[in-house]
Amino acid sequence: MVCETTTDGVSVAPARLRAAVRAIVERGGSNERESTLVAGQLVEANLTGHDSHGVGMVPRYVEALAEGGLRVNQQLSVVTDAGALLMLDGNAGYGQVMAFDAMRLGIERAAEHGVAVVGLANSHHIGRIGHWAEQCVAEGLVSIHFANVIARPVVAPFGGRDARFVTNPFCVGIPMPDGEPILLDFATSRIAMGKVRVAFNKGEQVKPDTLLDAHGEPTGDPGALFADPGGAILPFGEHKGYGMAVVCEILGGALAGGRTLHDRPTHRSIINNMLTFIVDPGRLGTAERLAREAMAFAEWVRASPPMAGVDRVRLAGEPEREWRAARAEAIPIDATTWRQIVAAAERLGLPAAQLESIAAPRPLA
Repeated sequence: MVCETTTDGVSVAPARLRAAVRAIVERGGSNERESTLVAGQLVEANLTGHDSHGVGMVPRYVEALAEGGLRVNQQLSVVTDAGALLMLDGNAGYGQVMAFDAMRLGIERAAEHGVAVVGLANSHHIGRIGHWAEQCVAEGLVSIHFANVIARPVVAPFGGRDARFVTNPFCVGIPMPDGEPILLDFATSRIAMGKVRVAFNKGEQVKPDTLLDAHGEPTGDPGALFADPGGAILPFGEHKGYGMAVVCEILGGALAGGRTLHDRPTHRSIINNMLTFIVDPGRLGTAERLAREAMAFAEWVRASPPMAGVDRVRLAGEPEREWRAARAEAIPIDATTWRQIVAAAERLGLPAAQLESIAAPRPLA
């Protein structure tokens, strides 16, 4: 029986959601490894509270597949191999595979040389960047990531009135002795584009001073971003976030072997380029100091008396771990997003009843 989606949406157990996404991706022509990596990373984004980068991306991927801008079952091409320096091309393949394999190679080189610099160009959407920092942290390595996005521009420059680049994320992963890393991962825009999409699908407004409409005027309507002509998201921190976006565009794009955004693409594909620095603290000779000083600093910062309305001071990475605990049994998906996922599955020949049999969604109260 097909689940009756309420106006609030559905909830799906993580394992079943992974199986459902895997089934959709397989219908698109992907092999088992690819479909497993794609489904795992997308559901992980939902588990960490980042619905903007989660399973709601599936309909966009299906559109990109239909256009030919996303190619299945691709492998990395090695463009430059200079020991600790690697330049890789993702051949417009699924970013969940390209970034995973790029980080795997970078981790191997960091183990050999103590440091690795990895440029990943021309990969389809690599999703939540923190996922790749976590891959490095799991091996005891520090990583720094600059990424840009080749897609329809959605972010305005500081002082500008229309969109000229995309959300250009920045990420740092730092292993900690207690096993809970510091994981800084953010878009250089006020909010990620996917969060605007989530607000739009839920029929919610965004916070003030977040969006501009097509005329360059402030608006709280997320639909303004998806209109034709569209509006723009503002950079975070005014000139500071804008400056970081520029750095991510040039380093994550051009230095990584890809391109920068200087036109307005009409395709539905999302091409990411990423420049990653990976450092082995042990080889650097500072592992013990890093562990000691990082923990002392963390304890000092957390001891700050919280402001009114805040229960305690947190460090980067803690909110995601709290979301994982809260969503361990079920992940909520708004009604519009769930309908879009079902429609995407049907477009690839996977009937709605079969998808829902796999996912076993339950109506949200």
